Amino acid sequence: MSATLYELGAASLLGFVTTSSSIIGVALGLYVRFSKKILASILAFAAGALISALAIELGYEGAEALRRFGFTATSAWLFISSGFAAGAMIYYGTSKFLEKKGAALRYASQFREFALARKRHSSKERIALLAKCDLLRHLPPEAIEEILPCIKTRQLDAGEILFRAGDQGDALYIVDKGTVDVLGDFGGIISASRAPIARLSEGHAFGEMALLTGDTRTATVRAAEDSSLLEIGKADFERLVASDHQLAETIERISHERAINNLRSGSVNPEMWARVARHNLERIGRSETNKLLSEAGKGAGMAIVLGNILDTIPGCLVIGAKFSGFETLSLTLMLGMFIGGIPEAAASAAMLRRVGYRPKVIFALWSTVIFAGFLASGLGKAFIGGSDVLLAIFAQAIAGGAVLAVVVHAMIPESIEGGGSVVVLPTVTGFLFALYLALSASTF
Repeated sequence: MSATLYELGAASLLGFVTTSSSIIGVALGLYVRFSKKILASILAFAAGALISALAIELGYEGAEALRRFGFTATSAWLFISSGFAAGAMIYYGTSKFLEKKGAALRYASQFREFALARKRHSSKERIALLAKCDLLRHLPPEAIEEILPCIKTRQLDAGEILFRAGDQGDALYIVDKGTVDVLGDFGGIISASRAPIARLSEGHAFGEMALLTGDTRTATVRAAEDSSLLEIGKADFERLVASDHQLAETIERISHERAINNLRSGSVNPEMWARVARHNLERIGRSETNKLLSEAGKGAGMAIVLGNILDTIPGCLVIGAKFSGFETLSLTLMLGMFIGGIPEAAASAAMLRRVGYRPKVIFALWSTVIFAGFLASGLGKAFIGGSDVLLAIFAQAIAGGAVLAVVVHAMIPESIEGGGSVVVLPTVTGFLFALYLALSASTF
């Protein structure tokens, strides 16, 4: 019993030591200015070491153990591969769920992916509408990047007056849902018996002439039913026109070519326009980034904690499961996790501080990694290391797939984010270094 308790305690201690580097990383990220390329190179080195550890300690050694049980090379490969695949899918599905809840804030690369997905999702319907808009679809679709942030939504109840003839122009409008009637100026009187001079439906734009000329509104607009409008305010409209000569010429030309009761459909293919416009959304501006950071950061603390734990548990489970004495240490795996934890936590701490988290909170969030590492290593020893051999090998393969997913999903993208493509060199160096350690420890 004492030996078992000793092994459990020792395995837990190994998890604690392995993950303790995260606190070092947080301190560096908050208080020391390191070159991004240096941190990226360290992270890439650790990623290479982990890949080597997974290939040898979990992939090759697991297959060799299966061969001793009578498995053929193919069946051993299928056994190990199915475990890796299951672990990768479990990790990926869980991580994507947590990222939607705010865990993407931990790393710049994940946040960019999260922000782009949010931007594409929120803009998809709006772009489809703008593609139908007779006024705006004549613009090059590249201009959509400048227009989208300026658009607001305005709701009208059936019969509600949007503006009256003689009012000062304050915005350009596009019908999103519903219909609106354009009523002529009959001495300031709106008569239900008079037919509207135009009925505008989804995609129709109106109200630009008063903005272009500075004159008052020439007609009254009333909602024919409950309707939703897109609104571009006067200040934004004038700024867009002033900053884009082509935009100004296009709007003025289209506005003067049409009468408000004879809107043209144009010849541009709306689907093609929308497709090109969506392609131009693959960039996140600084103001939009700050807005998304602020929105995503609210209430994201628990998701960040769970994300950190998710990245930690698989590797520590393996460390604990394989431990039966200090001569059986998973040295390459521990080394990769320890080294990788420093730049990972440093990058995350800088990102969280940018969102507005206080240093004490950031340290608390990342301290969960140490606790998770301590607990996971002990559990790995107790439940995986002490189980049936085949079950243990499969469980380790599942954990290995999850660790590999961490490397590909977080470590390599984050290292490329900070250091560029040159990080392939420290990645290979880390792989070769870990390979050397593994060969040195082998008995052949």
